[in-house]
Amino acid sequence: MQWHFSFSNPLVYLFVLVQMHLYTGLFITAHDAMHGTVSSNKTTNNAAGFIATFVYAAFWYPKLYTKHHQHHKHVHTADDPDYHQGNFISWYVQFIRNYLSIWQVIFMAVLFNILKIWIPQPNLIMFWVVPSLLSTLQLFYFGTYRPHKGDHDNVYQSGTQKRNHVAAFFSCYFFGYHYEHHASPGTPWWQLYKAPRPPKGE
Repeated sequence: MQWHFSFSNPLVYLFVLVQMHLYTGLFITAHDAMHGTVSSNKTTNNAAGFIATFVYAAFWYPKLYTKHHQHHKHVHTADDPDYHQGNFISWYVQFIRNYLSIWQVIFMAVLFNILKIWIPQPNLIMFWVVPSLLSTLQLFYFGTYRPHKGDHDNVYQSGTQKRNHVAAFFSCYFFGYHYEHHASPGTPWWQLYKAPRPPKGE
């Protein structure tokens, strides 16, 4: 965060992508905590969820926990907080509005201005703000929009990406194997690549 960089240096953009991927992984950890797969100890598991969601963007873990389980219970219906009948942009905007509060925005703005005391503003923007915002797009596209858009001929109304474990990991920590996640929500992200594929025709 103290690195004096130049926008002409290609490493800047590589580091932004690395940070984005790490932010996505932070939220995936929080997601797995919602399913109790971070630790068999409930206190440790929930603590990991609280910490990961707060560090990600000052999210309140109990609120995310409730909404995420509503998504699993009412997937692809009017009661699904993650589902929206619209194009990518309108769905993404609705998704963000559904989870982001004004208090989070205020907290992050205050934190940004405090951190400027020690960290140069360009570094904060390029290695904190930009990667965190890009990770919301990564999570939304691979974890919500792509697997749930349109209709699917299965009980989970979920699609899944082609089996390419390298692409699946770097795109969203295997979360593109989304039918597999809905079929077995107790399977942690690092085991999803082993999960059975949807039945043929689904």
